[in-house]
Amino acid sequence: MSFMKLKAISILLTVINFINNNNKKSGQWWQSLHRTMLRGVLGKTFRLVGYTIQYGCIAHCAFEYVGGVVMCSGPSMEPTIQNSDIVFAENLSRHFYGIQRGDIVIAKSPSDPKSNICKRVIRLEGDKILTNSPSDFFKSRSYVPMGHVWLEGDNLQNSTDSRYYGPIPYGLIRGRIFFKISKNVSLIQLLQPCLYPGNI
Repeated sequence: MSFMKLKAISILLTVINFINNNNKKSGQWWQSLHRTMLRGVLGKTFRLVGYTIQYGCIAHCAFEYVGGVVMCSGPSMEPTIQNSDIVFAENLSRHFYGIQRGDIVIAKSPSDPKSNICKRVIRLEGDKILTNSPSDFFKSRSYVPMGHVWLEGDNLQNSTDSRYYGPIPYGLIRGRIFFKISKNVSLIQLLQPCLYPGNI
């Protein structure tokens, strides 16, 4: 084999070795870049999930234990609360058994747990029931059972309340209405506990 051929083969092997080394470095560089990008994306994703869970928990605790804004619908609490009035319901009172006679509350409907009702607390547990209930069943019950409250709407002629479905468990109360904003935002009114004349 001539000297020229050996030199050509040596140069060819050098070139192949150079290409292989560059390919390895290029592959390592690409893998490093890929890992860095993946870590960045995963890190951002995990941080986003963490923030979402954190703020979700804060929002849940705020609505569950502090209160929230509710829009009332229906005529059962007129004239105190009109249809489409916006009210703020605080939830601390129900957790500390601070509900009083005359308070207006938001509660889960005993006949439809998926919906809420807005009524006034007329009787507490142990209070004597004084009502002209259309149901004969409640005429035989003289007192509100323990752990229950008696609710009625201020508009007695147009309210489905405890006169129809009886006392409701205290646990169904979601919050006590603290103040209202009228639908045209012309009036912000603090609501104090009281018994509406028709409920006394």
